[in-house]
Amino acid sequence: MRLEACWLRMRKMRLLLFNLATDANDPVLGFTTRWICALAKRVEFVHVVTMRAGHLELPDNVRVYSVGKEKGYSEPRRAVEFYRILFRVLQKYHIDICFSHMMPLFTVIAAPLLKAKRIPIVTWYAHPSLTWILKMAHHVSDQMVASVATAYPYRHNKLTVIGQGIDTELFSPNGGALPEDPPIILCVSRLSPVKDHLTLLEAAWVLRQAWSKPFRVIIVGGPATPRDESYAHSLYERVKELGLEDVVYFDPPVPMASLPFWYRRCTVHVNMTPTGSGDKVVWEAMSCGRLCLVANEGFRETLGEYTDRLLFPYGDAKWLAERLAWALSLPDDERVRIGANLRERVVANHCVERLAQKLVDIFVSKNNVSARG
Repeated sequence: MRLEACWLRMRKMRLLLFNLATDANDPVLGFTTRWICALAKRVEFVHVVTMRAGHLELPDNVRVYSVGKEKGYSEPRRAVEFYRILFRVLQKYHIDICFSHMMPLFTVIAAPLLKAKRIPIVTWYAHPSLTWILKMAHHVSDQMVASVATAYPYRHNKLTVIGQGIDTELFSPNGGALPEDPPIILCVSRLSPVKDHLTLLEAAWVLRQAWSKPFRVIIVGGPATPRDESYAHSLYERVKELGLEDVVYFDPPVPMASLPFWYRRCTVHVNMTPTGSGDKVVWEAMSCGRLCLVANEGFRETLGEYTDRLLFPYGDAKWLAERLAWALSLPDDERVRIGANLRERVVANHCVERLAQKLVDIFVSKNNVSARG
């Protein structure tokens, strides 16, 4: 009876969701569409308030309200729009819980209204940047959630680790097809200093001196800010300085639905981001059955028995080159076996359906506490 009551509570739940970008074609944040769809299967209705909206691929029980960044609205106007939307939703509909995804600002400015209506707040944050806004969001939230513990930079007294939420059906090995030859060393990431592409370029130069066979390094992604534009230009110049024009290639960012094509082509994926964030591309690549070399200690749980081989010290190009040489020299059957093991761990701990259920379980528990409080 208790399980049945819990299931009924889930199905009748009305969720208010704050989101940074709701756009199925966004190359960085398109994954949130899959999260919303998975949550919508488990609750009665989802009201999404988003900083910007784009192409929507959502079920009928989801309504999206944008504060207008995609329309060029100024920050003051977006604040006015946010409160206008929030007041309207709270007046017109009964809301059981608020889930804020990577929007600590929305958490903070909505908290007085939500607290007045005794609506619990669950905030997701997985990023190394610790700001005063995040500290305030932590204080006013009933629960903080993140993909891995190392991705949350503040106190862990309210933190629950729930995995990343990878669409493991989209990101799949596609029948175990072998990667391309000559091998591709792939890096999917925004062109930003925190991604540390320079270490990959240096490692490619070292590898070229020691490796007699041809290989390619393909970086898929683009700059997002003026600072990133300057950084991207420095990468292009460094490729020329190292004489790697025939080895290193840059491709523009692509929608999430196109990423499996890239992962399946590569022999190994590389992520140079330091510990302190949960970079979803790592789990996406492993979900496609590909080896992934990482500098982030937060991935130890997923790497499992292969941690010593797939984890390298942050910023160490020589170590990375050594690991790349090992990955490229593996027999196909061994590489497939390791890739299958990594995918199993992603499916078990980071698939989107598991994440959605964990979130809803938290929503139910917090809603019950709020109702009793």
